[in-house]
Amino acid sequence: MKDAIRISEGIRQGMTKAHLVEEVARSADLTKKEAEVIVSTVLESIVDSLKDGDKIELRGFGSFRIRERGSRIGRNPKTGAPVDVPSKKIPYFKPGKELKERLNSDE
Repeated sequence: MKDAIRISEGIRQGMTKAHLVEEVARSADLTKKEAEVIVSTVLESIVDSLKDGDKIELRGFGSFRIRERGSRIGRNPKTGAPVDVPSKKIPYFKPGKELKERLNSDE
């Protein structure tokens, strides 16, 4: 089975949670079930922290936080009638300096 996340093989399909679980299992020499628990725990911890209004900072990678979008008057694209759009919380990711440098390096 080809590893869909290996860029060196020229295959580019995007990263999914399943691919991430496979990569963690392979690199940490764990079973897929153990790796799935780890990945799910990390992702749930991030979501729970954002729900609590906390900022998550992963040094060298980036930070996650919540931005508040205010309420506004929108319009129905079909009828053009005005529609109240309520305020909502939007997750925001800001890449760290090291991540930006690695993405823009010529390696």
